[in-house]
Amino acid sequence: MELLITILLIVLLFALLGSGVWIGLALTGVAWIGMELFTSRPVGDSMAVTIWGASSSWTLTALPLFVWMGEILFRTKLSEDMFKGLAPWLERLPGRLLHTNIIGCTIFAAVSGSSAATCATIGKMTLPELAKRGYPEAITVATLAGAGTLGLLIPPSIIMIVYGVTANVSIAQLFIAGVIPGLLLAGLFMAYTIAWSLLHADRIPPPDARLTFFQKIHASRHLIPVVSLIVAVLGSIYVGIATATEAAALGVAGALLIAAVQGDLGWKNFRDSLLGATRLYCMIALILAGAAFLTLSMGYIGLPRHLAEWIGGLGLSPLALVVALMVFYIILGCFLDGISMVVLTMGVILPTVEKAGIDLIWFGIFIVLVVEMAQITPPVGFNLFVLQGMTKKEITWIGRQALPMFALMVAAVLLIYFFPGIITWLPKQMS
Repeated sequence: MELLITILLIVLLFALLGSGVWIGLALTGVAWIGMELFTSRPVGDSMAVTIWGASSSWTLTALPLFVWMGEILFRTKLSEDMFKGLAPWLERLPGRLLHTNIIGCTIFAAVSGSSAATCATIGKMTLPELAKRGYPEAITVATLAGAGTLGLLIPPSIIMIVYGVTANVSIAQLFIAGVIPGLLLAGLFMAYTIAWSLLHADRIPPPDARLTFFQKIHASRHLIPVVSLIVAVLGSIYVGIATATEAAALGVAGALLIAAVQGDLGWKNFRDSLLGATRLYCMIALILAGAAFLTLSMGYIGLPRHLAEWIGGLGLSPLALVVALMVFYIILGCFLDGISMVVLTMGVILPTVEKAGIDLIWFGIFIVLVVEMAQITPPVGFNLFVLQGMTKKEITWIGRQALPMFALMVAAVLLIYFFPGIITWLPKQMS
């Protein structure tokens, strides 16, 4: 009976989503129908208490602050300065300036928290420059598509905050745990770029005029603002003097200071950044509230318990469970954005994961990795939409170029499974 109810509610949910109803409202509506028709609980009281609780969480305060920080930096000369500071150091590396996509996204991810913002900010600066210098468009788009997803994995990360709230896991621990996997994935992207460049050496433009070591050091002064902000935000969390929320507030103050020093803190930029952050956070908050109510409704119906019992009865090994969940989230990512994927599924998946003995910090990073895959999976890959807007190419063409990066993410999932210390080692050192 529970299976039939679940199928009916899932069909209703996708019907509402397909009709264009806002995700948060679709979740709330399905939850209300489920509770009203299939439980004896008072729906109105439950909905009010759950939505208020999901919306007023103090832990969630970090989310709009990090979003605002990214919006402020998005409107500064930060990306242009990063290119100037990085380019001189990459002339001797196979692939040369192609690595500015990867390293630039890695750096910007540490002050953004948004995959789309990271991809758009770095892409707007590197794509014209690399095209002007004669780098092949296919590999340029591929590296940007892959590296742009690092905005989710390298802290601060919006998805990590959402997961931490829904799974009741320390956000600071998640931030710490994401550092090494993020650098590992960036390293895999760079290794692929080096290999591609060695195989296609004739397609890489010749280097610019060589700079002396001291000229490179002088050019690196452009990196000082962003590196200082990274150290201030993440360092305050790692040494234990600030919570994620306090570090987010520090990040906003630092971003405003950088914008002011660079002369970009006019009234228009301040207003646009605040309105942009407000719009994005309101969308996220509505989704979180609806998902919290749907989770409560599913709990009353008994779905999580029955699903956990069913999966437990299959006798899957931890590896088989991880592979099954990876495939599940990749398929889900074809239709939903990352935040919706996390909040929609955690109430059902977490009991199963805990029963399998999987560490929730490790699982949080795993979830971020598979959500990253969804960012470059058609037809609802957010990074693909961003790149399509910048390149005017077909989304299917962009998706094909991003396939090697998708394969590298699968390799990263296998690496963190067989070597879980990649995730768990640093949080243990900091605890």
